[in-house]
Amino acid sequence: MLDRKPVFDEVRLILGRGFALEEVERLDAAIDRALGEIAAPDSSDHTVGPAGRALIRKWEGCARRRPDGRYEAYPDPGSRDGTPWSIGFGATGSGIGPGTIWTREQCETRFERDLARHAAEVSSAIGTSATRPHEFDALVSFHYNTGAIRHATLTRLHRAGDHAGVIREFARWVHNDGEVLAGLQKRRAEEARLYAAD
Repeated sequence: MLDRKPVFDEVRLILGRGFALEEVERLDAAIDRALGEIAAPDSSDHTVGPAGRALIRKWEGCARRRPDGRYEAYPDPGSRDGTPWSIGFGATGSGIGPGTIWTREQCETRFERDLARHAAEVSSAIGTSATRPHEFDALVSFHYNTGAIRHATLTRLHRAGDHAGVIREFARWVHNDGEVLAGLQKRRAEEARLYAAD
């Protein structure tokens, strides 16, 4: 996937200022269109079901609500240097850092866009392999959190039909900055249960 930071940094230098949220969203959408990263849905694409949506929303949360009802960005609590900064339901990227504040509507809008992008990336990574809806939901939750669907062993195992192997692999993705995090252990366990559901 394209690292968009150099693009945003260059435009920021050209303009001599930072971006408003709406500008970040417009630039992201333009890059998506130019690269064709988010293809129009077709019969091979999957959508995230209610169980997947609920799992992602539970673990991403919508943290740091201010007294005025808006939400502020916060540093990654599991990393040593606090990066990346997040806001809303785990949104990260250019324009999100100290001092970023969004309304609940902005958090929800970005969640829907991020969810669609992650679902499209998972759909592309698993190709035409047989995938039940709950398996897809678990893989999207995993990718939403790790961004690793393209290079994770569990993706290869899923494509090969080794579902038991996939379930075991979830438990390997519990580190941040070399440390095992209890929250990641719990999330991976829930993703594995969802993937294994009948």
